[in-house]
This record gives sequence, structure tokens and C-alpha cells, in this order.
Amino acid sequence: MLPPLERLLFADKPLDIANAALLGLQGTQLITLSACQTAVDTNFNSAGIAGVAYIFERAGAKAVMASLWAVDDEATQLLMVDFYQNIKQGMTKGQALQKAKLKLIADYPHPFYWSPFVLIGDAR
Repeated sequence: MLPPLERLLFADKPLDIANAALLGLQGTQLITLSACQTAVDTNFNSAGIAGVAYIFERAGAKAVMASLWAVDDEATQLLMVDFYQNIKQGMTKGQALQKAKLKLIADYPHPFYWSPFVLIGDAR
């Protein structure tokens, strides 16, 4: 049995992170991981593995949005709503994230709130 940090709850069953390729993500345009530190490398059992975001990208997702540190819930909610509204308006993922961050800066000027999220992979 793998330690809890090496497993994800995906839908209704646990998934070993090492088996993420079994999800069939080829062609998936974007996966958003809004939890804390999903873009940060981790070190389980003295064997370094990439952050969860990189694992999903290697499993076939074209782009993954993830966070670099623990995030503020309220600011993250605002950012995500604006990001997806921007996507719906036809912006690229990169443009949508940039615009959402710029809007968030008005109410949350400190970078802690608006800068933890990064796009990994194809920003188009």
C-alpha cells in the first residue's frame, strides 16, 4: 500500500500517482489543479517525483494549471471564476490566466494571492 500522499482520489476510487498515465488524458486541453502546491516537486520515500501537475502533463494533458504554494480560498475562487469566464470568451489559456490575475490584483495586490498559479504546457 502506498503512503497517502502518493495516492489521489480520482472520481470515486483512489489512484496511485505513478499510474496517472492510465487515465487516458491524450487530447485533454486543460486540467486545473486548484489545490495547494500542485506544481511543486515532491519527495516521497527519498525518491523525487514531479509535482502532481507534471504527472498529469506527462499522462497526456496538453496543459495543466497548478499552484506553487498554499493558496487563499477566496482569492482562488475569484481567480478561477474569472479564468474560466475568459476562456469562455475565446481567450487562450495564457491570456485568460493573465487577465484573471490582473483583475485580482485590484482587490488583492500582494503577489501571495494572485501569483501562485502557473500554466504548464500549451498556453494556447
